[in-house]
Amino acid sequence: MLEPTILKDLLSGGWSQLSFAPFREGIAISSLLEGSPAIAVLRYDPGARVPLHEHVGSEMILVLDGAQTDEKGTYGKGDMVINPVGSRHSVWSDDGCVVLLYWAEPVKFIEANAN
Repeated sequence: MLEPTILKDLLSGGWSQLSFAPFREGIAISSLLEGSPAIAVLRYDPGARVPLHEHVGSEMILVLDGAQTDEKGTYGKGDMVINPVGSRHSVWSDDGCVVLLYWAEPVKFIEANAN
């Protein structure tokens, strides 16, 4: 029988108990559900960024700590952003942040330097 994954107190720092691995330059990942859809916690170092990309599937971001920014604004702890299919943006964090991320499909990178 499959068991649920239970994470407690994520907004109070519970995410710090997760194991993280390198994901992109300046960003570490803790994968909670792999495949499509996928769920993960991402930890951004100060100044880390994700280049311009398009959402092939929907994406939901919940900021757990710090602040994340895209072309539409800056989102702090407790803020949720839902990016619909076909939307485009780049993402960065000036001071570092931690986000809970759900994505239905991998993104399509638009910028050439999108490792």
